[in-house]
Amino acid sequence: MSRSLVPALFSALVLTFAALPAQADRLVARVSLSAQVMHVYHHGQLLYEWPVSTARSGKITPTGTWRPQFLSRNHRSSRYNNAPMPYAVFYSGHYAIHGTDEIGRLGRPASAGCVRLHPSNARTFFDMVRAEGMAQTRVIVVR
Repeated sequence: MSRSLVPALFSALVLTFAALPAQADRLVARVSLSAQVMHVYHHGQLLYEWPVSTARSGKITPTGTWRPQFLSRNHRSSRYNNAPMPYAVFYSGHYAIHGTDEIGRLGRPASAGCVRLHPSNARTFFDMVRAEGMAQTRVIVVR
């Protein structure tokens, strides 16, 4: 092979691999504040659409994109009177996706900032994050 052809082939290979998309996250939770719903995608396929409760008036659920930071199966809030937060997936400081005992309020803003789910849905999501890994999970919160 000619020495002048080697750099050209190397450049072509670099450009080919650079054009390939990065490996997609295995698990994505997309929370819509306006719709009060969470969509769960697994390998790009929509698996679940669940009602949620996010921040009530005067509180904030931050928008953005995160990876989970830690999991807590039987968490209790140190900020809000030891309130139960079962199957908590913490994604930004003290903000988490977790189960709630106030299921009648799902579908409308009611939380202090976390994303509340029905406990059975929270368990399903928690188990999926554990199975896929926090490094392969993305939490997206949009208006």
